[in-house]
Amino acid sequence: MKLTKFLSGAAVLALMATPLSAQTLRYATIGEPPSLDSQMGTATLASTISQHMFETLYAFDASNAPQPYLVTGEEISEDGKTITLNLREGVLFHDGDTMTAEDVAASLTRWAEYGSRGKLLGLESAEATGELEVTLTLSAVNGAWKSILAFVNGGPVIYPAEIVSEAGGEPIAAENYIGTGPYKFGELRPNRHVELVRFDDFTPNEAESDGAAGKRVANFEALRFIPVPDVGTRVSGVQAGDYDYAEYISGDLYGMVRDDDSIQVKISAAPIFGLMFMNSEEGPLAENIKLRQAIMAALDNEQALQVSVGEPELYEATGAFFAEGNIWHTKAGTEAYSQGDPAKAKTLAEEAGYDGTPIKLLVSTNYKAHFDDASVFTRQLADAGINVQMVVVDWATLLTLRGQPAEWDMFMTHHGTVPDPVLLTVMNDSYPGWWQTDEKRDLVAEFTGTSDLAARQATWEKLQALIYEQLPVIKVGNLYSFDIASPQLTTQWEQAPAFPYFWGASK
Repeated sequence: MKLTKFLSGAAVLALMATPLSAQTLRYATIGEPPSLDSQMGTATLASTISQHMFETLYAFDASNAPQPYLVTGEEISEDGKTITLNLREGVLFHDGDTMTAEDVAASLTRWAEYGSRGKLLGLESAEATGELEVTLTLSAVNGAWKSILAFVNGGPVIYPAEIVSEAGGEPIAAENYIGTGPYKFGELRPNRHVELVRFDDFTPNEAESDGAAGKRVANFEALRFIPVPDVGTRVSGVQAGDYDYAEYISGDLYGMVRDDDSIQVKISAAPIFGLMFMNSEEGPLAENIKLRQAIMAALDNEQALQVSVGEPELYEATGAFFAEGNIWHTKAGTEAYSQGDPAKAKTLAEEAGYDGTPIKLLVSTNYKAHFDDASVFTRQLADAGINVQMVVVDWATLLTLRGQPAEWDMFMTHHGTVPDPVLLTVMNDSYPGWWQTDEKRDLVAEFTGTSDLAARQATWEKLQALIYEQLPVIKVGNLYSFDIASPQLTTQWEQAPAFPYFWGASK
């Protein structure tokens, strides 16, 4: 599929007269992206790309408050379980059709049944009750409903009704990547690039741009996402002018690039944090909380962060899932964090009945920090007599294998700061790891069953304590990751968001 297929005659002539680099944003990614069907996956790379094509009903402003985006507003019933959404008029899909309530209802229905985060809302039904009116019926009051509808990562993006109805639980094929965003799907060339091209009939929200909310303007003719697994190549490519932007630069290179005039350093606006998920469904850790506690006791997280990040200003050894100053910050349960006590770990492992069975730790080298953390943890656990075998694959393979419980016992990933704890992947029963206990179910119901902030904060404190008690996941620590960009590139943001977006960007 050629880029020129999507451009007008005048645009083609302009493109011929101007170097491609001036018309195209070139983004060096950590590797090949998985499916760009936003509803079905939570991979950061996929969301970074797909958010330019697919849009949500609400969007987060710069303060992480959800604002109307594809809707103009809502009405909520007295019992809080019926929400009527009023849609923007005249919003066009990439195929030229106008978005209707039927499209929104069908998209939400498919997401609620099959989507990665579809169970979080408690959606019983979504019905088109007018051409531009959709009525949602929830099984219970959900104090986080608006944030859930605004979150693009594994969230309820809007497709044409016929596409989502036909797809069901299968990932949508590339030829059906039809959304409402400022860019539309151009081509996918495996191991070469994913290219999106400007949608000239895009229907913007006319509110002032504010974070990801408000007006979105596509200044580039195309966005090209190029897999560059080697971090050194990503850096040298930006230095040489081959790429305009490169993601996930390892901490050991920070001292080299921060004073380089050929590079802009884009430190993340909020910490991301490494995670080591436990398999709660199958294998030696499935029902053995004592063995998980032994693993936790053995880990010296500060040591792992020193190796994987290096620069002290880029990491923080803390077990809280939200940073100090965040409204969700609590230290509940964190006394178990970073114990570094192999003798205690050995005792707990013996009490757990551990017999030396190999524990498979699934990790990718595409994210250097993941691999470094896993390597340090494997050594620390060996000192405690716990036999961990690293299973090293590329990121795309890891995303496939983590959905197969027989293939792993632990896996390494990371998570960005989210506006509401309900959006953490560990809160999602269907996320790999599959943490589902009675205690979790009762606390989640309590947490989402009110919109009172103080009550929700108190329940989140109990939930974080439960995570440290049952250990479905172990947090590595806070990492202030950084990307790099060409000095000529301007964006709407100074610090990199969790999913960098490039409407409003130029060079």
